[in-house]
Amino acid sequence: MKKLGYLLLICFAFTACKDKSKFTINGEFKNATPQSKVYLYGLQKDNALPLDSTVFSEKGEFKFSHSTPGVDFFRISAGNSEYMIIAKNGDDIKIAADLADKNLGYTVSGAMEADKLQELNTVKNQYMAKLSAIQTQFEDAVATQPDKREAVMEQFKPKYIEEINGLNKAVLKFAQENSNSLAGFYAINLLNPAEFEKEMVEYSDKIKSNFNDNPSVTEFITKMSKLKSLSVGQQAPDFTIAGIDGKPVKLSDFKGKYVLIDFWASWCRPCRIENPNLVKAYNTFKDKNFTILGISLDKDASAWKNAIAADHLTWTHAGELKDFDGPVVRMYEVEAIPTSFLLDPNGKIIAKNLRGEELDAFLNKTLK
Repeated sequence: MKKLGYLLLICFAFTACKDKSKFTINGEFKNATPQSKVYLYGLQKDNALPLDSTVFSEKGEFKFSHSTPGVDFFRISAGNSEYMIIAKNGDDIKIAADLADKNLGYTVSGAMEADKLQELNTVKNQYMAKLSAIQTQFEDAVATQPDKREAVMEQFKPKYIEEINGLNKAVLKFAQENSNSLAGFYAINLLNPAEFEKEMVEYSDKIKSNFNDNPSVTEFITKMSKLKSLSVGQQAPDFTIAGIDGKPVKLSDFKGKYVLIDFWASWCRPCRIENPNLVKAYNTFKDKNFTILGISLDKDASAWKNAIAADHLTWTHAGELKDFDGPVVRMYEVEAIPTSFLLDPNGKIIAKNLRGEELDAFLNKTLK
């Protein structure tokens, strides 16, 4: 009994002596160049803040020790590779990676959040391996018939989309099942808000009291609150913006019509690809109380006007010439283009981001 008590005393002493005023990260990276730099960054409002740096040992090992006010996100950076870490004081985290891995796979362990992050990474890595295999098969097929690239792409596209959808579904499931973990919060932020707005808004409501001291979570909740006010069923915020001729254009002037607010730019390839679909919809439904208000994110007025002429966009156009920093663009939380809002004659949002056949089908059903 005395021996057992002595062993327990040693274990207690070891635990008690552990420094809980800092966290440590011990890394081992394959294919790292000895004495090359590795960096530790903190994350604040999507900005990476340099916190510390060191060099790889001959074996590709490194160590960081840092303190943090609460559990938070950090990033390890080496060369062109970056790896996310979640840590709090007292954590002793281990991270392993291969700098030659183009998919940036890595393993992390040693603390509760690190273990949760590893669960997410395992799911992601499974799908990334499948997507990488499809990409390799596609490239091999194109190499044997380079003149049929587009046809080959159409052949592989369904497989690729299926795996992307599977990945998104798995990431969403992880986030929803781990709403008390920052790893779950990290997962929800991997999704595209344009596709998962409803789920992300619901998630923000669910975690409101879970991470009160984390700035990233606070920013996310604020952003989702704004998106909630721009969701289907809400009244579209009114605005006045300069038309392409310099005269003011008011959204309220379109009351009484179905209007599609289309955020786009001349330099946006997906926007230009979508424009023929918008032209078709406009010409089909313009006599059925439907119109389009195009809002450009261009900074170059000449490029904007040339694109309008080239793509035969004959509806009302306006813009702020400020890229993503224009007041109206920010009001509508536009972070990627094309982005669109379809309003009913009362100015209520009835659909968002409809493309091609989806837009045509919705208008056919709605404008009778």
